[in-house]
Amino acid sequence: MKTTLDIIPITEWFSGFNHPLLIAGPCSAESEEQVLATARGIAKTGKVKVFRVGIWKPRSRPGTFEGAGNEALNWLKRVKEETGLLTTVEVATPAHVDMAINAGIDILWVGARTSANPFSIEQIAYALNGIDIPIMVKNPVNPDLELWIGALERLNRAGIKRLAAIHRGFYPYEKTRLRNIPKWELAIDLKSKFPNLPILCDPSHIAGQALLVPEIAQKALNLSLDGLMVEVHCNPSVALSDAKQQITPAQFDSMLNGLVFRSPSSTNNEFVDKLEQFRNKIDSIDQQMIELLGQRMRIVEEIGEYKKQNNVSVFQLYRWENILKSRVEYGERLGLDVEYIKNLLQLVHNESIRKQADILNRKDILSRE
Repeated sequence: MKTTLDIIPITEWFSGFNHPLLIAGPCSAESEEQVLATARGIAKTGKVKVFRVGIWKPRSRPGTFEGAGNEALNWLKRVKEETGLLTTVEVATPAHVDMAINAGIDILWVGARTSANPFSIEQIAYALNGIDIPIMVKNPVNPDLELWIGALERLNRAGIKRLAAIHRGFYPYEKTRLRNIPKWELAIDLKSKFPNLPILCDPSHIAGQALLVPEIAQKALNLSLDGLMVEVHCNPSVALSDAKQQITPAQFDSMLNGLVFRSPSSTNNEFVDKLEQFRNKIDSIDQQMIELLGQRMRIVEEIGEYKKQNNVSVFQLYRWENILKSRVEYGERLGLDVEYIKNLLQLVHNESIRKQADILNRKDILSRE
């Protein structure tokens, strides 16, 4: 199904908007003092146009801090008055939309949990019908490009032309180095389908750790994404939500000074641009493969410990034959060469055997000592 999006360039959303667009602010509005202190610190950088904060926070589980709610809308009015920054908040219901617009919020964003639900998006789109306000849509929690596109299309059909996407990564079932798997290839695919669609990056949610935020931010800029939405808190150590991934205004300013900003050039050779897109997709997939191999090896180590405790031999012929047969058949269905799959499996299996043997031998030596 081929569609187009009727979109206004992000540089034309408001006067003074440049590329890339920088948005910053705390994960949650906790108090008026916290919100204003953070906004003042961000404004001092002189590089940010929009102050972001969550006031209605849809947490994964109940009992955790879910934002200050409606009261925080008054705090954001003070932010605008004192700093001149525009404001943006997350909305998840039509009631949120109405309250945010009535409070003079400049930009709305739809979160990952909401964008994954077409029913919720449809309700928000209905509430926005006929209202001219910019909307940013985060990718769904799980890597579903069609669902992300569908959310953007529903809002566009409601008349929203100042529309952007936010890439914040995808939830990994297994623990990885990053909080969310970037899967940059999905952002690249989205940009390929809709070249006029602004795509920003949320490096804080991808990183999950303050120290990794600059690395992710630079990667996003290298991919020519259109801006950054960074979680900044006046005192992250006492933050009531997502404390580990937030940085201070001073750290944020230092990060911006260290980033390399590249202007997108329309004079670039189309072939080179396409080749770079392919390479970035491969880089993203390779990173995920290595993460998965790491997870596999951790399970192999657990198996080695279990075999040691139960006096089971390392090599199990029937298991290896089953792995080889089933994986080769699956690879063939995907159009992969049989010998290629066999060689790859043999390498992985040999390392698994070596690791388990090392576990058994190491413990045997310790027991003799």
